Amino acid sequence: MVAAVNHDLLFGAATDKIHSALYKHVLSLKHKHLAVLAKVAVLYVKHQKTVKRSIVALIFLGIIERIHRIVRLMTAERKLAASSGGGKERTRRGAQLDKQFFENMKQLIAIAIPGLFSKETGILVAHTVLLVFRTFLSVVVASLDGQIVSSLVRLQGREFLTGIAKWMAMAVPATLTNSLLNYVQTMLAIRFRQNLTEHVHRMYLANNTYYAVGNLDDRIKNADQLIAVDITKFSNSLAEIYSNLAKPTMDAFVYNIQLAKSLGIESLFGIMVIVQMSSGILRFLAPPFGQLAAQEQRLEGELYSTHSRLIEHAEEIALYRGHETEKQTITHKYLRLVRHINRICRLNVFYNMLEDFVVKYFWGAAGLAACAMPVFAERLPGAKRAVAEALGSAATRSNVGAHTKSFVTNRRLLLSASDAFGRLMYSYKEIIELAGYAERVTGLLTVFGEVSSGKYVKERVGMSAEKSLNPDDAEADIVNQRGETVESLDDVEFIDVPIVSPNGDVLVHKLNFHVKPGRHLLIVGPNGCGKSSMFRILGGLWPVYGGTVRKPSMSQIFYIPQRPYLPIGTLRDQIIYPDCAADMASKSTTDADLLEILKVVQLNHIVEREGGWDSVKAWRDALSGGDKQRIAMARLFYHRPRYAIMDECTSAVSMDIERIMYTHATNLGITLLTVSHRQSLWVYHNYILQYDGQGGYLFSKLDPERRIALMEEKQQIEQELTAIGDMEARLKAMEAEAALY
Repeated sequence: MVAAVNHDLLFGAATDKIHSALYKHVLSLKHKHLAVLAKVAVLYVKHQKTVKRSIVALIFLGIIERIHRIVRLMTAERKLAASSGGGKERTRRGAQLDKQFFENMKQLIAIAIPGLFSKETGILVAHTVLLVFRTFLSVVVASLDGQIVSSLVRLQGREFLTGIAKWMAMAVPATLTNSLLNYVQTMLAIRFRQNLTEHVHRMYLANNTYYAVGNLDDRIKNADQLIAVDITKFSNSLAEIYSNLAKPTMDAFVYNIQLAKSLGIESLFGIMVIVQMSSGILRFLAPPFGQLAAQEQRLEGELYSTHSRLIEHAEEIALYRGHETEKQTITHKYLRLVRHINRICRLNVFYNMLEDFVVKYFWGAAGLAACAMPVFAERLPGAKRAVAEALGSAATRSNVGAHTKSFVTNRRLLLSASDAFGRLMYSYKEIIELAGYAERVTGLLTVFGEVSSGKYVKERVGMSAEKSLNPDDAEADIVNQRGETVESLDDVEFIDVPIVSPNGDVLVHKLNFHVKPGRHLLIVGPNGCGKSSMFRILGGLWPVYGGTVRKPSMSQIFYIPQRPYLPIGTLRDQIIYPDCAADMASKSTTDADLLEILKVVQLNHIVEREGGWDSVKAWRDALSGGDKQRIAMARLFYHRPRYAIMDECTSAVSMDIERIMYTHATNLGITLLTVSHRQSLWVYHNYILQYDGQGGYLFSKLDPERRIALMEEKQQIEQELTAIGDMEARLKAMEAEAALY
């Protein structure tokens, strides 16, 4: 800037001789309008230092005013957020370039670039060096372009060929630099994605967050799509935005300095005024690209989630023959996405047309006029002669080649500067899209953090409007309360613990029971009474909404569901899950030991049948329901915990296998907590927890023989009562028939 201010502009050095020569020339002009123009030129040359300083001051004042405006807007937004809703979060309408955007970017960049001396910082430095080198090459090429055209106009064949040779030589570092820039940008995006994905996985796969997000919280419906797709798009957009902002900014700065030296800071200032005005118009007319991008990703996630749901429940849907209904649902989601994309495309057509007109043609015309000003200025009648008389004819002799070189070089620089400003304009849309991705990824991290700390947002479908609006109602606010979890050495005890579903339905107000090692507990009751809910609280999946839960560490509690989970891996992995081969080796367990376990559940033949321990298959499809449940029991015998939660886990096996499973588990010292409606399991338990389905329960000792006898007597009495009803109905019918005769 200082070099531009001190540089000689239109008529060379502003000396007293030029002032005097121009003034004498003004007096000799015959045409009035030319005389006025010449007087203006004299005044400009006389006060050009003051003009330059004023322009520089205006530029700095403009920069300060812009910074002040941004600070004022951020301060006003912060006050509005603090005063709205008593400190509650303010609802935002889509992604915007506001204070929230910068906070989101600050949080995400801190994760993507973990430190000043990290690998990502090194890649950024290398990227910046390459960008600087490419800008330097552009300036050299612009000067070389002007030299080649000048030699062509002056018919200097040797100089022309030399210029062509230099041009071809410049192609080698230029192409190499462009290729390296693409490579470095790709590597940067990969590193960003790796760091963000690892950070998200640490949050997602800790403290049962992956379970709580889908079952205890309603804010995220498609966490898998956000992790797999949105993080990738954000990382690519962030890597691209650095190049798309740094390169044109650097180009605009360097090219404008060169143009200020060639054309004068006054001409450059005029072009800047035109650019700022047209840029403001474009920003005013720009569609909300960030909001549209965020909505597109949301619709993509809904479609992805619908397909995932279809795959997960394919068997049930096929048995119900619900393919037409599912097809309608998927088609509806897809059409919503297509309509939204079509809307974006229509908006892009008109905005891109306006943007191309302003950036390519309007700015180009202004640049051509600026480049032509030095040439036409010397055509002012008598000006060249007057200056020549003052400085000597040799210094101001007309030189077509020099004019051509200057014009072509300036034109090339101006086109590059215009292209840089154009890319900055185009980057506004990319920044808005980046804001949309950043908002979704930051929202994901926020929900993961709150869920991990026990803060859930769940729709209260089981709560009446009066209760949900009454802050003093204990039942309405029970999901926000927390009880206490105490680690015990060997027993399990619930003390005044409410059994509450995540949406606020209170199933049992205060549950109390105590289980010691060896005291096997049977849990019975109607559907929806709280049996599985109690297990989820015991397993740490649901929070303790009140009271105290005493239990051993989670490593001493093992859960076996009715439909066991079979992971991806070998047959060996199905038995030792969630252990891996290294954990198995650390326990000094061999494949022979696993085979002995399989013999207990009469499943040892599966090793040979399925191709050995290292066989890898889709085990969910390869094994039958009974085989899966026996695999789950073998998994229990391998881990040997203190307590086992058995949730209808023998429904697909015979009573003989069931007896073997429970007997062996008892012999291993595993205390069983069983949910089952099968009377055959009562003999393996000595305590019972019975729910009545109305919020009540009974915890007492279990006498299997006495209970079976009572159940048989109950069934007999019910049958007799039914027979009495039938006999009474027959009697009435007979009396009615006898009255007719």
